[in-house]
Amino acid sequence: MSSPASATDRASARGLAELVAAGSLEISPREMHQAGEVAARLPANSCVYLPSLPGLPLARTLQGVVALRAAGLDPVPHVAARRIVDRGEFRAFLAEASAAHGVHRVMLIGGDVPAPLGPYADSLALLESGVLRECGIREIGIAGYPEGHPRIPAPVLASSFEKKLRLAREQDLGVYVVTQFSFAPARVVEYCAELARRAPGVPVYVGIAGPTDPAALARYAQRCGVSVSLRALRTLGAGIAKIVTNTDPAEQVLALARYCGGREACNVVGVHLYSFGGAVRTAEWMRALLA
Repeated sequence: MSSPASATDRASARGLAELVAAGSLEISPREMHQAGEVAARLPANSCVYLPSLPGLPLARTLQGVVALRAAGLDPVPHVAARRIVDRGEFRAFLAEASAAHGVHRVMLIGGDVPAPLGPYADSLALLESGVLRECGIREIGIAGYPEGHPRIPAPVLASSFEKKLRLAREQDLGVYVVTQFSFAPARVVEYCAELARRAPGVPVYVGIAGPTDPAALARYAQRCGVSVSLRALRTLGAGIAKIVTNTDPAEQVLALARYCGGREACNVVGVHLYSFGGAVRTAEWMRALLA
C-alpha cells in the first residue's frame, strides 16, 4: 500500500501535467519560420500567443496568425490598445483574422507606450468600443500582475479589472486572466487566492518563465516590471546561472498544482509559458513533461 505522502506526490504530479496540458505558450513574430517545429511538439490546436511588439505592423501580425493556423495551432494575437494607429485598419485586421483564420480570442493589453498612437487610450476604451465582439471575437484574456504593475497603482488596476468584467458580460464575451511571470511563488499563490475571492468564475492561467538563458531572463524581468523576481535574481548574482539552468520550470508548476489540490475554490486552470524567443525549446519542455 502506498503511503499518504506518495499518494499526495502522485496527485501533485497529475495536477502538474494537467496544468501544462491545458496551458499555452508565446512565440515571437521573429520565430514564425519555426511554427511547424513548435506544432510538432504540442497537441493539435494548442493555444499559441503572438505578442504585439513596438513598431510591428498589423499586416505582420496577420502573417503570424496565418502561419500558426496553417501549422495546426490556435493563434491568439495580443491586441495592444495604445499601439493601434488607425481604427479602420484595426477593424479590417480583426475581421479577417476571425473570419478567414478562426481567431476567436485575443489577449487584450494596454500597450507599453507613453501616449496612445491612435484612437484608444487604453484597453478599457477598446473594449468599450464594442469592436472586438462586432468582428467575431468571443473571448478575451486580461493581464494579471501578481507583483503589481510598474506604472499603474493597485487601486486603478482593480477598478479597471472590474469594469472589464462588467463590459465582457454585457457583450457576452468570455473572459480569463493571464498573469505576468514571477519567481515569487508565495506572491503568485496569494494573487490567485485573491482572484478566486473577487472573481470566482474567471479562469486564471499563471504565467511561467520557460527555459531560457540567465541574461535574457534578467532582461525580460526588468522590462516587464517584475520587481520581486528581479530583486531575487540580482541577489543571486552569479548564482542566477545555476538556478536558471538547473531549476526546471516544473518546480513552479508543481507549487501551483499543490495549491490547487488543497483548495476547492481554485480558478487556476493552466499555465502560460513565456518563451523569450525560445518557442521550440519551450514546446519541447512541455512535450517532455507531458510524455
